Amino acid sequence: MDGKSQHTWSIHMGLFAAEAICTSAFVVELLRALSGNTLSWAYVFEWPILGTYAVYMWRKLLKEEKSGETATPPAVAPDDPKLAAWNEYLAQVHANDQSDQKPS
Repeated sequence: MDGKSQHTWSIHMGLFAAEAICTSAFVVELLRALSGNTLSWAYVFEWPILGTYAVYMWRKLLKEEKSGETATPPAVAPDDPKLAAWNEYLAQVHANDQSDQKPS
Protein backbone atom coordinates (compact mmCIF):
# COMPACT_ATOMS: atom_id res chain seq x y z
CA MET A 1 0.00 0.00 0.00
CA ASP A 2 1.35 3.42 -0.85
CA GLY A 3 1.24 6.30 1.63
CA LYS A 4 -1.87 7.93 0.22
CA SER A 5 -3.98 4.77 0.15
CA GLN A 6 -2.71 3.87 3.63
CA HIS A 7 -3.85 7.28 4.88
CA THR A 8 -7.24 6.89 3.16
CA TRP A 9 -7.64 3.45 4.72
CA SER A 10 -6.87 4.96 8.14
CA ILE A 11 -9.56 7.59 7.58
CA HIS A 12 -12.11 4.89 6.73
CA MET A 13 -11.13 2.83 9.77
CA GLY A 14 -11.41 5.90 11.98
CA LEU A 15 -14.97 6.44 10.79
CA PHE A 16 -15.78 2.78 11.36
CA ALA A 17 -14.46 2.95 14.95
CA ALA A 18 -16.27 6.22 15.68
CA GLU A 19 -19.57 4.92 14.33
CA ALA A 20 -19.21 1.64 16.24
CA ILE A 21 -18.65 3.55 19.48
CA CYS A 22 -21.48 6.00 18.84
CA THR A 23 -23.94 3.27 17.87
CA SER A 24 -23.17 1.04 20.84
CA ALA A 25 -23.28 3.98 23.26
CA PHE A 26 -26.61 5.08 21.77
CA VAL A 27 -28.09 1.62 22.33
CA VAL A 28 -26.80 1.46 25.91
CA GLU A 29 -28.13 4.91 26.75
CA LEU A 30 -31.47 4.21 25.08
CA LEU A 31 -31.91 1.06 27.17
CA ARG A 32 -30.97 2.97 30.33
CA ALA A 33 -33.37 5.79 29.45
CA LEU A 34 -36.23 3.39 28.80
CA SER A 35 -35.56 1.72 32.16
CA GLY A 36 -36.11 5.01 33.99
CA ASN A 37 -32.79 6.86 34.02
CA THR A 38 -33.89 10.34 32.93
CA LEU A 39 -30.35 11.70 32.50
CA SER A 40 -29.74 9.10 29.78
CA TRP A 41 -32.24 10.84 27.52
CA ALA A 42 -29.69 13.60 26.95
CA TYR A 43 -27.14 11.01 25.84
CA VAL A 44 -29.69 9.33 23.59
CA PHE A 45 -29.64 12.51 21.51
CA GLU A 46 -25.95 13.28 21.99
CA TRP A 47 -24.51 10.08 20.48
CA PRO A 48 -26.25 10.41 17.09
CA ILE A 49 -25.04 14.02 16.89
CA LEU A 50 -21.47 12.87 17.55
CA GLY A 51 -21.89 10.12 14.93
CA THR A 52 -23.08 12.71 12.41
CA TYR A 53 -20.07 14.88 13.23
CA ALA A 54 -17.80 11.88 12.61
CA VAL A 55 -19.32 11.47 9.13
CA TYR A 56 -18.80 15.18 8.47
CA MET A 57 -15.13 14.95 9.46
CA TRP A 58 -14.70 11.75 7.42
CA ARG A 59 -16.00 13.49 4.30
CA LYS A 60 -13.83 16.54 4.97
CA LEU A 61 -10.68 14.44 5.44
CA LEU A 62 -11.36 12.42 2.29
CA LYS A 63 -11.91 15.62 0.32
CA GLU A 64 -8.58 17.00 1.59
CA GLU A 65 -6.89 13.70 0.76
CA LYS A 66 -8.19 13.74 -2.82
CA SER A 67 -7.24 17.37 -3.43
CA GLY A 68 -3.79 16.93 -1.88
CA GLU A 69 -4.35 19.68 0.67
CA THR A 70 -2.74 19.40 4.05
CA ALA A 71 -3.54 21.41 7.11
CA THR A 72 -0.34 23.26 7.92
CA PRO A 73 0.06 25.58 10.85
CA PRO A 74 0.68 29.23 10.00
CA ALA A 75 4.32 30.13 9.68
CA VAL A 76 5.86 32.37 12.30
CA ALA A 77 8.43 34.87 11.15
CA PRO A 78 11.76 34.01 12.77
CA ASP A 79 12.56 37.70 13.27
CA ASP A 80 9.38 38.38 15.24
CA PRO A 81 10.43 40.62 18.18
CA LYS A 82 7.60 39.41 20.42
CA LEU A 83 8.59 35.80 19.82
CA ALA A 84 12.24 36.59 20.54
CA ALA A 85 11.26 38.35 23.79
CA TRP A 86 9.09 35.39 24.81
CA ASN A 87 11.86 32.89 24.10
CA GLU A 88 14.32 35.02 26.10
CA TYR A 89 11.87 35.11 29.01
CA LEU A 90 11.46 31.33 28.89
CA ALA A 91 15.23 30.87 28.85
CA GLN A 92 15.55 33.07 31.96
CA VAL A 93 12.79 31.17 33.75
CA HIS A 94 14.44 27.87 32.87
CA ALA A 95 17.86 29.10 34.02
CA ASN A 96 16.40 30.35 37.32
CA ASP A 97 14.58 27.07 37.81
CA GLN A 98 17.77 25.09 37.20
CA SER A 99 19.78 27.25 39.63
CA ASP A 100 17.09 26.85 42.31
CA GLN A 101 17.25 23.07 42.06
CA LYS A 102 21.02 22.78 42.52
CA PRO A 103 22.04 21.68 46.01
CA SER A 104 23.71 24.38 48.09
